[in-house]
Amino acid sequence: MCRLSSSPFSLPIFPLIAIISTLILDGLNPPAAALSPDGLALLAFKSAVSGDPSSALSSWAEDDDDPCHWPGVSCANLSSSTNPNRVVAIAVSDKNLSGYIPSELGSLVFLRRLNLHGNRLSGSIPSQLFNATSLHSLFLYDNNLTGPIPSFICDPPRLQNLDLSRNSLSGQLPPDLRSCHQLQRLSLSGNRLSGTIPAGIWPQLANLMQLDISSNIFEGPLPPDIGDLSSLSGKLNLSHNRFSGPIPESLGSLPPAVSLDLRYNNLSGEIPQSGSLSNQSPTAFLNNPGLCGFPLQIPCSDGTSPVATAPPGGEETNTETEFPPARSKGLRPGLIVLISMADAAGIAIIGIILVYVYWKVRDREREKGCSCAGTSNLGGEGYFIGHWRCGHCCRRGEEGSSEEDGGGNEESVKSADNEAGEGRLVSMDKGFEFELDELLRASAYVLGKGGMGGIVYKVVLGNGVPVAVRRLGEGGGQRYKEFAAEAQAISKARHPNLVRLRAFYWAQDEKLLISDYISNGNLAAALRGRPGQSSLSWSNRLRIAKGVARGLAYLHDCSPKKFVHGDIKPSNILLDINYNPFISDFGLTRLISIASTTTSNVNDPTISVISPSSSSMGGFIGAALPSSDATTCSASDRSGSYRAPEARLPFARPTQKWDVYSFGIVLLELLTGRQPETILPHVTTIAGEASSSTELVKWVQKMFGKACPLAEMVDPMLLTEVQTKEGVAAFHVALVCTEIDPEVRPRMKAVSDNLERIGQ
Repeated sequence: MCRLSSSPFSLPIFPLIAIISTLILDGLNPPAAALSPDGLALLAFKSAVSGDPSSALSSWAEDDDDPCHWPGVSCANLSSSTNPNRVVAIAVSDKNLSGYIPSELGSLVFLRRLNLHGNRLSGSIPSQLFNATSLHSLFLYDNNLTGPIPSFICDPPRLQNLDLSRNSLSGQLPPDLRSCHQLQRLSLSGNRLSGTIPAGIWPQLANLMQLDISSNIFEGPLPPDIGDLSSLSGKLNLSHNRFSGPIPESLGSLPPAVSLDLRYNNLSGEIPQSGSLSNQSPTAFLNNPGLCGFPLQIPCSDGTSPVATAPPGGEETNTETEFPPARSKGLRPGLIVLISMADAAGIAIIGIILVYVYWKVRDREREKGCSCAGTSNLGGEGYFIGHWRCGHCCRRGEEGSSEEDGGGNEESVKSADNEAGEGRLVSMDKGFEFELDELLRASAYVLGKGGMGGIVYKVVLGNGVPVAVRRLGEGGGQRYKEFAAEAQAISKARHPNLVRLRAFYWAQDEKLLISDYISNGNLAAALRGRPGQSSLSWSNRLRIAKGVARGLAYLHDCSPKKFVHGDIKPSNILLDINYNPFISDFGLTRLISIASTTTSNVNDPTISVISPSSSSMGGFIGAALPSSDATTCSASDRSGSYRAPEARLPFARPTQKWDVYSFGIVLLELLTGRQPETILPHVTTIAGEASSSTELVKWVQKMFGKACPLAEMVDPMLLTEVQTKEGVAAFHVALVCTEIDPEVRPRMKAVSDNLERIGQ
């Protein structure tokens, strides 16, 4: 028996000792802290996942009291909350998860971004999910979700990005969608949604910039009020549905930069020629058998239906494509055409003979006064300018040659000899006159080697005007007329944002192009830095983008011919002292191919006139020539990073959409300050998910898909200058220009119009 039991202090001391012992033990072994309510909601999602082949959720454990460290989860320190670390983003995408979306995720009242795309989640979208009132981005595309779109989808008042595309959702478009006043991006394509579009939805979505409801089963007429989407940019995709009836004229009120896609519907009637509808390409209306009118090549008989392609049998017609009946009196039209052609050929032959005789007489007179004095060295290259003219003349005089060759030229010729070998200087601008001797004696400075070959010089004429002179090949002695025709076509493309080709010099062993000299280098050097030059400001970058867009729009739509540049990149965009851009090297490859190809090669069908390494740019017309830094060619330039995807295919035929894509890449480079092929490993962490290495276009698309702030995408040098609205608008223009499908890229005129509104 214990003695303590007889002690008068035993009773009160024992409970005290027990309490102290308990406290000590508790201090050594504290109880596990309870998981936060946000953590419990995340565990409910883990429980709803029946398949996790990549073990993406394996570290989500209930014995971990802090879910903010779990992969794919991002938290924020919210001082207003009793528990400051609250879940604000969940990004578990492309993990091949199977299961369903639990309603418990709606209890995450501070959740801003939910990204579960690229999995195999099935079942319906729980309406309780939209109890997360802070939600502004919901990405559930590329899953197996079924059922209707919940009517409570607009309960989160800040919802901006909603992408439910490529699922199996069914039912009608909920009328409550009109309550999503802050919605900027809506994509419902690739589902089984049906019925008509309820009226009154689109006028309420004043901030909507992207809309894609393609590849569904929508029917009935196109909603006329869709034209009220004044903030829309990029592509409006309504294709692959069952819309019927006419195209509302109100769609012409859409912004000019919007690229419309109405393919594969049952639309009928004449296409309205109002507003932005008149800027659309024919592909926007394909596979609508009832449509007619411009830009489709289907005339309308009464303004509402296509004309029959063949006349009724047995009826005589008087169309332009048919000849009158054989019993008609007078000469047959075919005979009249032959007689007219013979007359024209006879007149042309007589004209050629007269011109030939004229130039023979003039050449003989000029040779009498030929002098070899005054040769000068060209910029330290060891080549004498005097040889361009006097070398041939003096050699013939010493040899006593009496041969006389001739040549014809319809241009303004300042000094002309025969096509086979003698030189001729042709000026194609009456306001830019100079003599050959003036060019030969002028001071010349070597600028470098052009990106397509040939030495480039700066030559200061006698009147103090500097010009850029590019030396081309030494062959092609019998192709003068072809070269002159190409150069003449170049000179007719005149715009404030194009480099002007002023003249050219032609001889058998020397070809020169003379153009304007642009004094401030090119965009490649300005973007990537050079000694003594600061980074381009936002205002200068915007000025450059607008100017290039205007120049390309002119080439595509307003020039004498519908031209394609084919090689838009920063090193071909020259800058003056005020950072006004000038597009150069337009048609240069074609001229080089003529100047450097011999006659025998031309007649040999096994030899290509255009070198395979010339980017397949042969045959284009345009203004050319780089300036002081135009020869700077980055790795991105040489690797073809600015070329459209379809341009890299063998035997691809150039289109204006090539230029649109290239311009989009240049615009992205202006906005981000990054080169197209720059590898970006772990640039930033978005909702706990590191962005992967990718090309510039894919990286920007991914950043936009995750609704990242503009500060994470724009060039850091511009953070204090660019306004969010201006930057986002410019990014949208660049992204729609770089669409993979060339048919959905806008025309350059629409791109230019949209850029002009930025900053106004």
